[in-house]
Amino acid sequence: MNKTATIHARIEPHLKNEAEGLLHRLGLSVSQAVTIFYKQITLRRGLPFDVSIPNRNTLKTFTNTDAKRDLIVCRDTNDMFKRLGI
Repeated sequence: MNKTATIHARIEPHLKNEAEGLLHRLGLSVSQAVTIFYKQITLRRGLPFDVSIPNRNTLKTFTNTDAKRDLIVCRDTNDMFKRLGI
């Protein structure tokens, strides 16, 4: 099949650069990544990930995490499991 369709999108330059750097590390071009994304949309008949509005508790957690408040830092996975009681 000929690849002649074009997609145009405007995004923040920082997001574009960061994402393209990660794609490069994965060995993918932007065109390949977009093709994968579109294939997943058609296979799943929708977005290939959940899209939802966070609840009040989740928003509070995001805000606190961004502000580096109420963080629990673990030395390693064993420390994390111990703190979680697992």
